[in-house]
Amino acid sequence: MAINPKKVPKRKLYTGEEIPCIGMGTFGSDKYSEEEVSAAVYGAAAAGYRLFDCASVYGNEAQIGGVFKRIFESGIKREDVFITSKVWNDMHGKGDVLISCAKSLKDLKLDYIDLFFIHWPFRNFHARGCTVDSRNPLSHAYVHGEFMETWAQMEKLQKAGYVRNIGVSNMTIPKMKLMLRDCAVRPAAWEMELHPCMQQPELFKYSKENGILPIGYCPLGSPSRPARDMTPDDFVDMEQPEIAEIAKKHNIHPALVCLKWAVQRGQVPIPFSVKEQQYTANLKAVTENPLTDKEMEKLKAVDKNCRLIKGQVFLWEGAADWRILWDEDGNIRE
Repeated sequence: MAINPKKVPKRKLYTGEEIPCIGMGTFGSDKYSEEEVSAAVYGAAAAGYRLFDCASVYGNEAQIGGVFKRIFESGIKREDVFITSKVWNDMHGKGDVLISCAKSLKDLKLDYIDLFFIHWPFRNFHARGCTVDSRNPLSHAYVHGEFMETWAQMEKLQKAGYVRNIGVSNMTIPKMKLMLRDCAVRPAAWEMELHPCMQQPELFKYSKENGILPIGYCPLGSPSRPARDMTPDDFVDMEQPEIAEIAKKHNIHPALVCLKWAVQRGQVPIPFSVKEQQYTANLKAVTENPLTDKEMEKLKAVDKNCRLIKGQVFLWEGAADWRILWDEDGNIRE
């Protein structure tokens, strides 16, 4: 059963534009074909979704663009749909960001993108479907000047009207402090890993304090993530006893507890599913029966600081530990 999009709460960016409080991710985790993902996008629009999170590196924007065309021909207005995309790491060079955006616009069959992200804050990249020990010989540590050169191109895109808002993804507080010091236009949104076992309270608070909307990927703990992102020490969010107990009390799946928590906390989760029953339930969950204050407080104890998307494939020669990508000691490894 479709959910009325008007019943889905909205969040407001500092630019004044509104974004639905939950969206549909489109990363197939190397497990689902472009056709399966694009079919899910069409079904999700019919179910009531009006936020879709895309990226060039997902390799499916051309197929999704065909679906967007059908969606708008069905009577859903373009201005009622919020669409994001991202520039991939191999297109950070001067002028390449513009080329990347132009390709995404063409593939997605759009005149503008609502929110355009820098996918990762460095130019290191890997091939789709690579193994965890893959290394690109051109990879190197973060260079602030390179990042700001890329951000300057993002600002030009916004000024030209090709994108309405610009944002960042996978940033850290030390990197963001330098960015806010040097940028002409601050980011409107910040994609980060957010789920009950990885709540990132300091990062979340810093983002909110600076008027940057947190958008949470892996909101369910990403059980279908690529094998390269799995380690034996990872926690499974939906198996945590606190989540299971609340789910039982509400008579819902544990995944829906994760989504209710995310929306009530103030972030925008972007879960992915190709199953109609699941993505419809995800959307419906955030429109009814909210968690109590006591339950929200109880879920704080679930945090294990368990990062699932560690980024090992972005490491450079001589960098053995993925933790240096995240500036955990407060220092940027340049």
